[in-house]
Amino acid sequence: MSSSAPQPEQLHFASDGRTPNSPHPVLIYRQLPLNDADLAAAFERLFASHLWPAQWRGSVYDYHHYHSTAHEVLGVSRGWARLVLGGEQGREVELRAGDALVLPAGTGHCGVQASDDFQVVAGYPPDQRYDLLRPDERSHDAARERIVRVGVPPISDPLTGTQGALVTLWREGAAVSR
Repeated sequence: MSSSAPQPEQLHFASDGRTPNSPHPVLIYRQLPLNDADLAAAFERLFASHLWPAQWRGSVYDYHHYHSTAHEVLGVSRGWARLVLGGEQGREVELRAGDALVLPAGTGHCGVQASDDFQVVAGYPPDQRYDLLRPDERSHDAARERIVRVGVPPISDPLTGTQGALVTLWREGAAVSR
């Protein structure tokens, strides 16, 4: 997929004191032009081609959580789901097969409803290992410190490559926040 891929929707979430979220926007790509009947395999190849190797296939936990040590890309390979992004008081979004979601480290997410066949493929930048944290005011500040150290992926957007929206939007945002 080239940099001519559709531009993603952007969602911005601030810390709520329990879920750190991120200064970088969440990116939602709708109905990516993946010409393959096996969307899971297509997402795995796409993520790998942009150096965000897929690590698992599954669902999204039905409780609020976030990762303070890794960015995450989720490609919907089957079915549909409604997720709440940004923490317990966040925003609900619906994703369908062919959509993809890029979550910067610290972004809260929770599955609230899904079709029986719902499946995502998850990928992460090289050398990032995700943790799993629940919203909590006691661990919030330490998590924020870890999130800052994750930084902007140096290589590429997992869906559109080196000229993708993530590279532009996240790097510009990082430069502004310095």
